Amino acid sequence: MLALKLLNVVAPAYFLCISLVTFVLQLFLFVPSMFRDPSTTPLLSPALLHGALFLFLSANALGNYILVIHNSPEDLGQCLNLGGGAEVVADWSDGSRATGSALPSTHFCRLCARVTQRHDHHCFFTGNCIGSRNMRNFIMFCLYTSLACLDSLVAGVAYISAVLSVSFANPLAFLTLLPHSISQFFSGALLSSEMFVILMLYLWLGIGLACAGFCCHQMLLILRGQTRYQVRKGMVVRARPWRKNLQDVFGKRWLLGLLIPVLNVGSDYHRQKDK
Repeated sequence: MLALKLLNVVAPAYFLCISLVTFVLQLFLFVPSMFRDPSTTPLLSPALLHGALFLFLSANALGNYILVIHNSPEDLGQCLNLGGGAEVVADWSDGSRATGSALPSTHFCRLCARVTQRHDHHCFFTGNCIGSRNMRNFIMFCLYTSLACLDSLVAGVAYISAVLSVSFANPLAFLTLLPHSISQFFSGALLSSEMFVILMLYLWLGIGLACAGFCCHQMLLILRGQTRYQVRKGMVVRARPWRKNLQDVFGKRWLLGLLIPVLNVGSDYHRQKDK
């Protein structure tokens, strides 16, 4: 338990440090290197377009990250009797199980020390539980984080290709880049700054693939009307149309909820609970 609490503090700090390093590399290394191309016009230069795209992606990633924390699930520990709910079994911190009138998937999170409804999972990178109130922001956070990592990966590859005169026409060139760079770094043929950028390339690739996979997995669960907690506990969920399941998370205008990054369209579930 102590290790999980420590991870709950280290993981957000790790994410914020990676975000800060990425921001510095993009604005002070990758974008300035693109301005050196004399064949492009100033207004339509790749540097300006790439800089605007990166700022858009990073703003939405960090914006939804903040909203995931701000829209934390409600603590139902003080009042489990919500009225009109179904009889469920809630898991408590001491390992006991108590029956109360609550919505399905009511679960006690030991790290957050609260009972949440429609509990999906605990996200260590946000240090918060993911439930009905912040599921939409969590999905958008994963989506834009993966896109920002992909954008940084492409810019980093272009920078390394220009600085080290490395061709990535061969797909195996990226796989062999790291071992060759390590050998050149210890032999003194590669600068520490260039080696750091190469290490960041593989880090962006790993984070981007992980966030993209997590986003696709969560969207699949939403289309099925399930949560990760329900799947883990083997709970049977009543089948509903996939459009209704999307509305529960992204609102009636669910398509706008998917396309508009930070705008909180809201969901039918939230409006019913707030009344």
